[in-house]
Amino acid sequence: MKKVLGRIYILIIMLFLYLPILTLIVLSFNEAKSMSVWTGFSLKWYEELFRSKIMMGAIVNTFSIAVLAALIATVVGTLAVIGMSAMKQRQVNVLMGFNNIPMLNADIVTGIALMLFFLMVGMPRGYITILFSHVTFCIPYVILSVKPRMNKNTDRLFEAALDLGASERYAFRRIVLPELRPGIMSGFLLSFTMSVDDFIITYFTRGAGINTISTLIYSQVKVGIRPSLFALSTLVFAAALIVLLTVNLRQSRADKALAA
Repeated sequence: MKKVLGRIYILIIMLFLYLPILTLIVLSFNEAKSMSVWTGFSLKWYEELFRSKIMMGAIVNTFSIAVLAALIATVVGTLAVIGMSAMKQRQVNVLMGFNNIPMLNADIVTGIALMLFFLMVGMPRGYITILFSHVTFCIPYVILSVKPRMNKNTDRLFEAALDLGASERYAFRRIVLPELRPGIMSGFLLSFTMSVDDFIITYFTRGAGINTISTLIYSQVKVGIRPSLFALSTLVFAAALIVLLTVNLRQSRADKALAA
């Protein structure tokens, strides 16, 4: 009886999570603009999506900012972790306390603070200010992802390589980086996801005439949602699903290879 109730509970949760997404996907293929009447299968909303310069511009802005922000944040965060490994524990604790503040702070406070900063220094808001803002809130997540990989065992392996005659550069490339790689990849993927998903900070730091997917959807909601936004959301969901399946498949193969 407990197993049956458990399965029913899981089914209800899965329906609650994925039924709205399934509805959105179905509506993206509906020929009519109506969200309540099915008039036939059509790809015209996808055609409208790819013909719209505003939507395509928002897609390019969203993913280019996400990639650049994730790359910059990953490099800066990794270097910060390497620098902290040479500090005393008390200094590390202080820095980690400051590192945790942006994550605990409300997004609206961070967004308004960054907006006021750009206004104070006279920096026109646009693509660069959004990129700078995304790098700012992504760095703490990279540090938290990479820091657990930089442990005493890593230091011992690095020192052992130096004792065996390896140069510092060679030991760092062949010993430290492989140890940090899982954390670096996790930090990059988390930063990319956070950047794509962000709305509040982007809204306060963007300028006129520039949109990301989230700000475009927000502006469209106020005047009426077109089904082309359903098509856009469907493509984003499909891309995320493909990436997730690919990563899980590669990890499964790697686990099988190690087991063999």
